[in-house]
Amino acid sequence: MEIKKVYINEEMYPALLREIKDPPNPLYYAGDLRLAHQRCVAVVGSRRSTAYGRETAQALGRSVAGCGGSVVSGMASGIDTCAHWGALNAEGGKGKPGKTIAVLGCGVDICYPAQNQKLRDRIEKQGLILSEYPPGTPPARYRFPRRNRIISGLSEATVVVQAPDSSGALITAELAADQGRAVYAVPGNINSAYHMGSNKLIRDGAMPLAVLEDLLEDLGLEWEEEKPAEKNLGPEEARIFELLAESGEMTPDQLSSALDMPVAKVMGIVTILEIKGVICTSLGKIFIAK
Repeated sequence: MEIKKVYINEEMYPALLREIKDPPNPLYYAGDLRLAHQRCVAVVGSRRSTAYGRETAQALGRSVAGCGGSVVSGMASGIDTCAHWGALNAEGGKGKPGKTIAVLGCGVDICYPAQNQKLRDRIEKQGLILSEYPPGTPPARYRFPRRNRIISGLSEATVVVQAPDSSGALITAELAADQGRAVYAVPGNINSAYHMGSNKLIRDGAMPLAVLEDLLEDLGLEWEEEKPAEKNLGPEEARIFELLAESGEMTPDQLSSALDMPVAKVMGIVTILEIKGVICTSLGKIFIAK
């Protein structure tokens, strides 16, 4: 592994990060530092997450990376991990692999959590790993809230996917707001502790992200090539896509009836299609992604 460092007075130091209060100096990195100069969006959330949160994080990561942007997160388990994988598995502009940036609360040479070694190796090859801490610095609880200012500082917008009331993702959102950056939160079940923090963010002024495409439209991000909506779909996926193309939008019950398929199976296929970025869901309806 080749670890380098960049100082704040050097040309390759990320421009947006230079603007924040107390920017890291130097910044240690492994991978392609040029990614920090692209359009960056932070996607963050809780380590403890639901299937809904993980699927949404993957879809967000894929959408941003599919527009040629860099997805920034903290490589923690749960939402962060899903956002990174969503970006890495996306097909970005001009058919290039999607890009992502991991900001660590330890040295760049240390994988934390340990079970993310495969993800860490993939990010080093395909993305960028950053830390303000020198190589060999072990993870410590107090370092993670501090590193969050870098996650938000690199990004023109921060999206909190799913966060309970005490989540570190709320710190990232607060830092982003203090830095004058846009803050979004994905609405969730008001009776679920998993969503309490993110729902409160919306109450306090964060923009609700009800449709993934809204984020891209707000930031002026566009797919750099036509999305392969009808390519690489299995037979059942293609049938659902065709029905949606014909009707414009349908509910899960309508799809279930039209396909003579259990609703649970329909929703499983719909989830895969949403992760692939070819459809969207909102307010109980399913429709073609634009």
